[in-house]
Amino acid sequence: MLTILGFAMIATFLVLIMMKKMSPIAALVLIPALFCVFVGKGANLGDYVLDGVTDLAPTAAMLMFAIVYFGVMIDVGLFDPIVRGILKFCKADPMRIVVGTAVLAAIVSLDGDGSTTFMITVSAMYPLYKRLKMSLVVMTGVAAMANGVMNTLPWGGPTARAATALKLDASDIFVPMIPALLVGLLFVFVLSYVLGVRERRRLGVLTLDDVLEEEKETETVLVGSGGSGDGTVSMRKGAAAGTGGAGSGADAPEGAEDSTNSGDDDGFQGLDPNRDTLRPKLYWFNALLTVSLLTAMIMEWLPIPVLFLIGAALALSVNFPHIPAQRARLAAHADNVLNVSGMVFAAAVFTGVLQGTGMVDHMAKWMVDVIPGSMGPHMALVTGLLSLPLTYFMSNDGFYFGVLPVLAEAGAAHGVTPLEMARASLVGQPLHMSSPLVPAVYVLVGMAKVEFGDHTKFVVKWAALTCLVILGAGMLFGII
Repeated sequence: MLTILGFAMIATFLVLIMMKKMSPIAALVLIPALFCVFVGKGANLGDYVLDGVTDLAPTAAMLMFAIVYFGVMIDVGLFDPIVRGILKFCKADPMRIVVGTAVLAAIVSLDGDGSTTFMITVSAMYPLYKRLKMSLVVMTGVAAMANGVMNTLPWGGPTARAATALKLDASDIFVPMIPALLVGLLFVFVLSYVLGVRERRRLGVLTLDDVLEEEKETETVLVGSGGSGDGTVSMRKGAAAGTGGAGSGADAPEGAEDSTNSGDDDGFQGLDPNRDTLRPKLYWFNALLTVSLLTAMIMEWLPIPVLFLIGAALALSVNFPHIPAQRARLAAHADNVLNVSGMVFAAAVFTGVLQGTGMVDHMAKWMVDVIPGSMGPHMALVTGLLSLPLTYFMSNDGFYFGVLPVLAEAGAAHGVTPLEMARASLVGQPLHMSSPLVPAVYVLVGMAKVEFGDHTKFVVKWAALTCLVILGAGMLFGII
């Protein structure tokens, strides 16, 4: 019964948010609470929620201060050279911009932290997508998939968990997987090229000067027309920023209309060379502070929440020494902080109920029990396939410490080595990074102003295909 209720709870959650019948925060809280009552453990709901919140509280703190830190870095212009450099390379070509998004996300993912990767990638690319009226779900989709492939780095988490669970050396798991992972990353780049070509067909190829000139002409016409009042001008400027020409064509990806049109002028601030928050004289201080922060995070000198707390305090104090200016910067990023931290604490309810009621354990046991005995010699393949749904519907800790050892034991009975099982377990990570149970994905969709349901509908099929490509490459190379 717990197995059925567990799958039913997850399915109900996904259906409601993809159909936009409930907001993700409401669904993450109310649906598990309701199912907890169905299970007959409603009296324990408080304990389950507090356990989940306790587990995720450090993550929420990290995200809150990381958003403030990177928000300040955007305000002061740290990423403006990156934006200008990418735009110069891409020449406002949507295809090059989408590929550039995947490449940038893959490079930044070397730090091993998904939240940081998404903050930097969105900070750099969001202004370009907004200015050229490109689909924002394409940006979030390719960023999530590129980060998912790179998340298999030994310091990224999954590989270390697999090594710990099966008492193996992380390098023995990861190094032989490199060819298959490179194939998966290449597939993400090729997919980005295809999606970029779709965007190019929808929007055409422009130059930055063309876009700026179009905006100036639009504003001139609107201001010069008169007689409509400020309200009409403001509304029409918003429409000009959010739509245009072929922007609503039939070839647009799912969620493109809703996601691309969210917001008005906020998407252009990243390229505004005259905003009053710029601190060009402090550029190298900010760059050194950011590099030091990321280095300290990789070297694990201090817990990540503490690092970002100190970093945010330093960034605010040095760049905006006056209290009113600091308050203004905090207020400017309050929406992102509230949305992301709210999502994390809401997800704590979901994970707390799943684990506390025993649904996760029963679901995992059922998945293992339904595997036919004849599949024993192919348990590595089975593990790779199971890693897609299981790492999407449960945390990495639950999968690697709860499910993988059971699968590895079954495989060992048929001569499948633990190393093969561990490598196969990494296959599902490109899909895992878009799981509603991964806090970093809320940073991605929150900063990009994309509905989580739109992101899910767009990315799931492509991420699953990326996983299968990695699995196929691993089997072809004899790694899995």
